[in-house]
Amino acid sequence: MDKLFDSEFRLLEVLWNVETPINSTKLVALCKESLDWNKSTTYTVLRKLCQKGAAKNENAQVTPLLTR
Repeated sequence: MDKLFDSEFRLLEVLWNVETPINSTKLVALCKESLDWNKSTTYTVLRKLCQKGAAKNENAQVTPLLTR
């Protein structure tokens, strides 16, 4: 697996701290609250995590594939 960037790791931490799978709309709200990210930032980082195999986003349900 490719190395995770800081932003990718921060999103994984948000996922690890909530009950998953989580709806992507709720994830956007959580990232706004805890990381001060906008919607496009959240989806960009999420897309990169999915491409690396660290998370999955199916039917708007996001699940981390890595554990701490």
